[in-house]
Amino acid sequence: MTRIKFTSDGENRLDKQLAENSGLTRSAAVKLLEQGLVTVNGKPTGKKDVPILGTEIEVMIPDAQPADILPENIPLEIVFEDDDVLVVNKPKGMVVHPAAGHYSGTLVNALMFHCGERLSGINGEIRPGIVHRIDKDTSGLLMVAKNDMAHLALSEQIKAHSFTREYQTIVTGCIKENGTVNAPIGRHKTDRKMMCVTFQNSREAVTHYSVIRNYAGYTHLNVRLETGRTHQIRVHLSYIGHPVAGDEVYGNGKPKWLNGQCLHAKKIGFVHPRTGEYMEFDSELPEYFTKFLKSIE
Repeated sequence: MTRIKFTSDGENRLDKQLAENSGLTRSAAVKLLEQGLVTVNGKPTGKKDVPILGTEIEVMIPDAQPADILPENIPLEIVFEDDDVLVVNKPKGMVVHPAAGHYSGTLVNALMFHCGERLSGINGEIRPGIVHRIDKDTSGLLMVAKNDMAHLALSEQIKAHSFTREYQTIVTGCIKENGTVNAPIGRHKTDRKMMCVTFQNSREAVTHYSVIRNYAGYTHLNVRLETGRTHQIRVHLSYIGHPVAGDEVYGNGKPKWLNGQCLHAKKIGFVHPRTGEYMEFDSELPEYFTKFLKSIE
């Protein structure tokens, strides 16, 4: 059992505060609240409550239970690994964790085979070790926590925006100057699988981009995340009129042979949870990305 304590910000619902202060997903936070494992001043409370500023909140996170998800001997490109952290270069097309319709062939299935029981359990049996995620059709670097201590420390860096995440992408249209998109992101009103820029039930989202090169009809960008909302880069670039090439949700999906967005998580950096050393990793652009660049030269 892992115990976490924090104080209320006095503004947000308890389930949101719990997710932001523990590294849990919102659904996992709600589950703990429903189980009575979260207390405010020593008493269980509801997910919609907003405790007074400074109120002490305590959560008890049960030890991970054996998962029904099966380990699978799927090759992994491991960039770094020690007893606390693993950095993997995820290929395009691989789902990060099991969900409806994807209970095998995921990164989690591969991690369970490679690491056995040496994965953090904070995000539950479906997402062991997963501190953050990237979309199925986004390739690139992802860090994994191998114990709860590492998970909590890395989650805190994400919350504090001190975690380096840089991507490269090709977008439609011509962008001449570097810029920043500062626009809140929330769930789409009519399509719950989509995100959008909205000021209702949303969270702050900031994306910085810089131009690498212009092509006829396209722009090659470097993108740095200040926050990490679901589909943030794809939503923000579509919002300014330059959707990611190949994006079938927020763009026109062209060119179709890309089979999803041309987006690669190229660089990742964080302070090691045990040693305190800042570590940064970079990755080569994958074949699908370089093939597209050659096709538009």
